[in-house]
Amino acid sequence: MQPFNENLLTALDRADTVETAFGALLAAAQELGFENCAYGLQLRVPISNPKVLTLNNYPSVWQLRYQEAGYMATDPSVRHGLLSRAPVVWDDALFASTKEFWSEAREQGLRVGWAQSSLDGFGVGGMMTLSRSSELLTPMELREKESDMRWLVQAAHMSLSRLMKSKFVVQPEAPLTPREIEVLKWSADGKTAAEIGDILNISVPTANFHIKNVIHKLKAANKTAAVVQALMSGLLG
Repeated sequence: MQPFNENLLTALDRADTVETAFGALLAAAQELGFENCAYGLQLRVPISNPKVLTLNNYPSVWQLRYQEAGYMATDPSVRHGLLSRAPVVWDDALFASTKEFWSEAREQGLRVGWAQSSLDGFGVGGMMTLSRSSELLTPMELREKESDMRWLVQAAHMSLSRLMKSKFVVQPEAPLTPREIEVLKWSADGKTAAEIGDILNISVPTANFHIKNVIHKLKAANKTAAVVQALMSGLLG
């Protein structure tokens, strides 16, 4: 493994806050020749309107403008990341349908960029963008650095998603018992309380009792919401 990767892994292993982990990733991005680093995490909850968390070292003026203008909804690089895990390089063609956005970004020094999205086993998506104000990203530079850039994307998602999700994903007030988890797993497979009772050799009232306990512990509105929250929180294994 290259020293670049070794140093970053050591830093990320020691990071216990989002800020510390992002600082290590930014240093690695700058070592690769980029000035800016941005990471976005899309949680899977709430299902109707998934929460998006972002981190970057962009100019504060651009951060405010991006948020106020709702540019995340129209940013072509973000749209690409939602549809494909393939990397994308910023160019005029990519931003052809959002020329004003592209012009404003370049005015803030965001002229050269590369981005790639990722997805973990729980369906949580992340996207990393590396950018700088000058020096075009040439095919030769991509050949030399893209393996490290792709590796950086995965390292970012592994570390930042762990730290960021813990703040926003609902955890139970008290740990779920093995039986509650077992009942919830069968509920996730669409089994009714009667069917769960037959499978686990317990009564229907007992199955319902466990389900009610889970709903209470997760502060969920109903059984369906409890199942979704448990799945997204990794409580069902």
